[in-house]
Amino acid sequence: MIKVGVVGATGYTGVELLRLLSRHPQVELTQVTSRSQSGRAVVDLFPSLRGCVDCIFSLPDVELSKSCDVVFFATPNGVTMHQASDLLDSDCKVIDLSADFRLKNADEWSRWYGQQHASPALLDEAVYGLPELNRDEIKTARLIANPGCYPTAVQLGFLPLLEQNLIYPHSLIADAKSGVSGAGRKEAMVSQFCEAADSFNAYSVSGHRHLPEIKQSLQTLSNEKINLVFVPHLTPMLRGIHATLYATLKDPSIDLQNLFRERYKEEPFVDVMGVGAQPNTSDVRGSNMCRLAVYRPQDGDTVVVLAVEDNLVKGAAGQAIQNMNLMFSLPETTGLLSAALYP
Repeated sequence: MIKVGVVGATGYTGVELLRLLSRHPQVELTQVTSRSQSGRAVVDLFPSLRGCVDCIFSLPDVELSKSCDVVFFATPNGVTMHQASDLLDSDCKVIDLSADFRLKNADEWSRWYGQQHASPALLDEAVYGLPELNRDEIKTARLIANPGCYPTAVQLGFLPLLEQNLIYPHSLIADAKSGVSGAGRKEAMVSQFCEAADSFNAYSVSGHRHLPEIKQSLQTLSNEKINLVFVPHLTPMLRGIHATLYATLKDPSIDLQNLFRERYKEEPFVDVMGVGAQPNTSDVRGSNMCRLAVYRPQDGDTVVVLAVEDNLVKGAAGQAIQNMNLMFSLPETTGLLSAALYP
């Protein structure tokens, strides 16, 4: 059994980790931490986990974490970077669901996240945890930088096109929408029901923190400079990411459907839908699946890719467990094959 710790387990991503880990056949939950809920039973805070999780919240304790085989950090940005080194020195693997190790340049990280990076020496070692791109590196990694929810959908949509040099990389557009759980389980006016319901708005149009992460990863696929316009939106739903992606084709005669189908035919958590399909966020709710559909409107030179995922699963906790499975030589799908919820 894999001894697992979850640091920061009271946010939406943390409780989703607990839900998924509780049904993983090779996992033993040995540490679940929360500063605000220390001493309280997990199921008292989250009755949805009754009968599934038999743990008590404890204070974060690096020494206790060292007894784990792997620790998931579902913490705010700026926490993992202070603790990762000690855990790695104790042969404990780290999967970070924050942004602490997603960017390779410490100065750029500081510009976007407003603080100095505490462990710049680990940035080069951290493996970006998008299995569809970095599977082999993930298998031997000690430290995983789990991708953000928006970046996962955007990258999976553009990846086949950039790999084959089929689009102009200087004019990419990502028009993406997220449910309010993407804002986290904190008190924030924007995610309160009266503010979010019956409304729809763009935010961080001048530059979202996920932008450099997306560009950094996509740049590895192109010899030309990546230029991406990324505009996120908040939608009045609980879960889900919908990314509509635009690019200009170098050769409009390419068979896009076949390209995407062949690229992802061996990927267990990417589903390329048929011609004319339009994926819905409701069709992936609670699952680790990203569904894609590809279009060439009016047979022109513009390609449109539609990508949907659950921001808390494939966009966060599910992908983190997918990475754990790879790191511990388990079947990649272990504990993650449940169908999406309907309705």
